[in-house]
Amino acid sequence: MAEVVQSIVTGGASGPEGAVQEALRHISARLPAPGTRVVVAMSGGVDSSVVAAIAHWHGCETIGVTLRLSDHEAAPAREGACCAGSDIADARAVADAQGFAHYVLDYASAFRAEVMEAFADSYLEGRTPVPCISCNQTVKFRDLLGVAADLGAEALLTGHYVQRLEGAAGPELHRAADPSKDQSYFLFATTPAQLARLGFPLGGLDKPTVRLLADHFGLRVAAKPDSQDICFVPNGDYRAVVTKLRPGADRPGDIVDMAGRVLGRHPGLIGFTVGQRRGIEIGGQAEPLYVVRLEAEANRLVVGPRSALAVSRVDLDPLNWLAGSIPADGLDVQVKLRSMAPLAAARLFGGETPHLLFPEPQFGVAPGQAAVCYEGGRVLGGAFIRAAR
Repeated sequence: MAEVVQSIVTGGASGPEGAVQEALRHISARLPAPGTRVVVAMSGGVDSSVVAAIAHWHGCETIGVTLRLSDHEAAPAREGACCAGSDIADARAVADAQGFAHYVLDYASAFRAEVMEAFADSYLEGRTPVPCISCNQTVKFRDLLGVAADLGAEALLTGHYVQRLEGAAGPELHRAADPSKDQSYFLFATTPAQLARLGFPLGGLDKPTVRLLADHFGLRVAAKPDSQDICFVPNGDYRAVVTKLRPGADRPGDIVDMAGRVLGRHPGLIGFTVGQRRGIEIGGQAEPLYVVRLEAEANRLVVGPRSALAVSRVDLDPLNWLAGSIPADGLDVQVKLRSMAPLAAARLFGGETPHLLFPEPQFGVAPGQAAVCYEGGRVLGGAFIRAAR
């Protein structure tokens, strides 16, 4: 099967129709048996629509579920952002055209409380949150798996680019076959119990092949753009979102150097993250200044040279672990410290104070981001970053 996937990803199939047939065989081998009831989480985008169409074509009793996450049902659509106002209509149209059931569930209150409010609070604490991880932890997996159980479904299928592979001790979470689309960083918090009931049929494909499948099934979303922004942060202006949720969050304060000397004023800590260079606006320094630390209680922005960003130890919140036990003397792993960061070698220690030690210094490590551990293509687990030193 690995050769088949590689053939699809590299364009080795004999033309578009050959690629479609190979992709259908590949996905069918990863779906429950025909007749099995499955729920498909449908965002209204091309990926989840393709999963739902293929599950129905395969013979599964397919139920599409779309979550309404916006506080305003009539919220205008935003090109390039998920959860836009037209997404529900797109998901419903795909279900109607293919002939399977589709439900819309109102999760706006839960989404606001568990994702948006937590996002704002993290910034007030001087952390840099990853709301897509929180969303997957709560409404998209925890709650949707509950919905699937209530509907008598044996599995919840999603359009995420990640792979669920069977290992010697049960299902494992692996990176997608296409590195450019891999979403495993955002799914590290998936629990073993959740993984046992989840399916990611697209994890072995690339996006061009998925769009070929959408054309093959005549889906109206075949050419729909990929989501880019955080769904509740229009145009990437997270500062405006935080101040709307937490009025007064943009209090000005002091900018200080590593010795505590006041260098200037900042317009609000929520506009900064560790490793940032732009926006500090302090001139006359011998070398460029970077954000080294955010001191939320004192409302101070600590800046320094790039060398001050180097860290060798990263302390973690409690681990979500998917790969057995961690030896007392630590485990060698590869780690992503940001979604777009390259993998870095580290040694992981578990217990009551989980932490990572790096043989080579890491730069721009921000509390609130995730540290995700890998062994080859397998996701071992991870945690949110508590502190770096």
